[in-house]
Amino acid sequence: MSDLKYWLGFNLVKGIGPAKIQALLDSFGSLAAAWQATEHQLLHIGLDKRAIRTFQQTRVELDLDAALTQVQAAGITLLTWDSPDYPAYLREVPGSPPLLYVQGELRDTDQWAVAVVGTRRLTAYGRQVTHDLVAGLVRHNITIVSGLARGIDAVAHKTAVDLGGRTIAVLGSGLDCIYPAEHRQLAQHIVAANGAVISEYGLGMQPEAKNFPPRNRIISGLSLGVLVVEAGERSGALITANFAAEQNRDVFAVPGNINSPASKGPNRLIQEGARLVTRVEDILEELNVFMVAEHTAVQMALPETAEEIALFAHLSTQPIHVDELSRASGLPAALVNSTLTIMELKGMVQPVGGMNYILCREPEPVYDLNQQSE
Repeated sequence: MSDLKYWLGFNLVKGIGPAKIQALLDSFGSLAAAWQATEHQLLHIGLDKRAIRTFQQTRVELDLDAALTQVQAAGITLLTWDSPDYPAYLREVPGSPPLLYVQGELRDTDQWAVAVVGTRRLTAYGRQVTHDLVAGLVRHNITIVSGLARGIDAVAHKTAVDLGGRTIAVLGSGLDCIYPAEHRQLAQHIVAANGAVISEYGLGMQPEAKNFPPRNRIISGLSLGVLVVEAGERSGALITANFAAEQNRDVFAVPGNINSPASKGPNRLIQEGARLVTRVEDILEELNVFMVAEHTAVQMALPETAEEIALFAHLSTQPIHVDELSRASGLPAALVNSTLTIMELKGMVQPVGGMNYILCREPEPVYDLNQQSE
């Protein structure tokens, strides 16, 4: 796109957000033309003097071609409102980001996505419920969206990756400033698993507190609904739920102990009308997807126990020896052998001789996401 560098340029100007970008497009027809605008022209369309000064300074100092080259060299794709690959649901949201930085891959099937969010101070209950519900969503080809934060977010992303599902992480920083830092490897795993890490913030942008509420509107905007597992009364997860309601998305909440601080948020959401969730079917039924007997997609049975998940992460369609699986997973050889036997009975793995195993890929009925009703 010949205008791409101008979208990038305006993205890097502080004080020019979605509303001003739309005003520039309405007035000049393209951001390439708007980049050459005079101060008088910018005042005429309603830009304030502070934003104009910042723009003029950026225009002088910024080498657009070099900035674009830097982004592309980092393996980042830029999507604008005009890009055919820009997420359709997000584009419909008022104030959607004019420019998205994407590392990894967005797919058409990501329109069937559920955001899973919650507290950083999760309990054992929250961890287990998040794992179980995400596993159920992944099993039915639902993309998991979250914010890569500690706690519920991390469990949601990791469960989706471990089970071979799709997941999208939305950052409140530049893609080169992963926050928290200990989740850099998780971000890499998401991209390696054909998921995506995305942001509206340019390279070098640090994870400032003011960036996270706007980030949450993207999490909900990418999703059909938002599931809150655990959250305190002032949690950012509740901000995401509020955005979801404003965007006409479904809000789901997992009930919890009334004496647990981590359950005050979802319990309040339920009081206010959020859909109470105790099983994955509660979400699927509300989103109105239907089971069909025949489906062209091929999906393997998914691991259920901790041992199966540990082995699953190291199995593929390439043969791997039992001893190598033991070393890679950290599980005793005897436990690896017994777990593989169970996985073989479930149709998940297949022995190929010499104590080597591969993953099986057998078709099974899944939800037909193309039959989602209006």
